[in-house]
Amino acid sequence: MANKDYVRRGRSPKKPTPKKTSPKGKPWKSGLLAVIAVGAFGYGLYILNSDPTPKTPPAAVSTPVKPVKQKSSNDDLPPPPTEKWDYVDTLPSREIEVVPKELKVSKIPYIMQCGAFKTMHQAEERKARIAFVGLTSKIRKTEGSSWFRIVLGPYKFKREAEKDKHKLQRSKIEPCLIMKDNL
Repeated sequence: MANKDYVRRGRSPKKPTPKKTSPKGKPWKSGLLAVIAVGAFGYGLYILNSDPTPKTPPAAVSTPVKPVKQKSSNDDLPPPPTEKWDYVDTLPSREIEVVPKELKVSKIPYIMQCGAFKTMHQAEERKARIAFVGLTSKIRKTEGSSWFRIVLGPYKFKREAEKDKHKLQRSKIEPCLIMKDNL
């Protein structure tokens, strides 16, 4: 089969484009409609701007004008209202007593563990980072294991341990776990 050369074949002759014709109807009709709309709009503005002067009634029908008495502003005002509440006077002299909840003191103190490492070097690095925050930690070696735990505490209240935990979180030292000391 012979290959065809489509490039040399040439282009197809151009098709004639249809001539654009004007829209149906006469253009003077739309122009006349626009002139009428603008005229109606202008007439409406003229009517709105014209001064509507009241026509004077004939002399036979006129009524005498009575002078209007000016009222003074002090005569018609009601008396100022009296306040029903006395809290403005009594509030500064009141005292509120707040009874705080009793904090539970646990028999077993709380500790916080901030890591467990295989090597003593890693444990010492974590202890140094905690010391830069301003807290004292200890390295405990787990019995029967080669793990070194970093421990803070003991804390009498869990609230104190939470306070130190948040301080460590702000310094990007995580994870820390609060638990009761079983040792």
